[in-house]
Amino acid sequence: MNKQVSTAKNLEVLYEDNHLIVVNKRPGDIVQGDKTGDTPLSEVVKEYIKAKYNKPGNVYLGVVHRLDRPTSGVVLFAKTSKALPRLNKLFKEKQTLKTYWAVVQPAPPKTEDRLVHWLKRNPKQNKSYAHLKEVPDSKKAILSYRVMKSLDRYTCLEIDLETGRHHQIRSQLSAIGSPIKGDLKYGAPRSNKDASIHLHARQLELIHPVKNTKLVITAPTPGDDAVWKACR
Repeated sequence: MNKQVSTAKNLEVLYEDNHLIVVNKRPGDIVQGDKTGDTPLSEVVKEYIKAKYNKPGNVYLGVVHRLDRPTSGVVLFAKTSKALPRLNKLFKEKQTLKTYWAVVQPAPPKTEDRLVHWLKRNPKQNKSYAHLKEVPDSKKAILSYRVMKSLDRYTCLEIDLETGRHHQIRSQLSAIGSPIKGDLKYGAPRSNKDASIHLHARQLELIHPVKNTKLVITAPTPGDDAVWKACR
């Protein structure tokens, strides 16, 4: 996987106050610990806070949401036990706006569309399958996309997520015949060299859980990637 994963020294902090910290996840970071035993982003952020504020003992950090390991972009953490349940509530009640960018090949059939599928997860394969009609144990998945830019070989999409399902964007775009660049699991013809996929959590919009002010946080795309540069 990508050797450019985040460390406390190279962590890209997009926003921080007493209650929240928002970082730009690199492809290859895992947000929370898993069976791989690799250092998760949550621990990297704790190290960063500990060093920056010279904090003794354990640092409190609440994981609010996750991104798939090969994706990049906005990840929000709670720095206080006051903020965490409020943020969890905002996400659960869909009071956040999430915008993603994706690079696909071939181009989707329409320049913009609203996709509605029923996703069924296969835990053994760690994969979700998109169905046009409800099937047993499936969950409704909705997103809207529009073409931002057409490149020679690829198409750049902007996606607004209405539901947050397992591998939702990857599965739904694959279902319309436009898999994400590098996403072998969902039908891309070849992988990216660093095992990333061209899916980026571009923007998160929410009401601050304590200050009650509007927050709009935007994450730059991975900087050294020629295709992302062309999309911008």
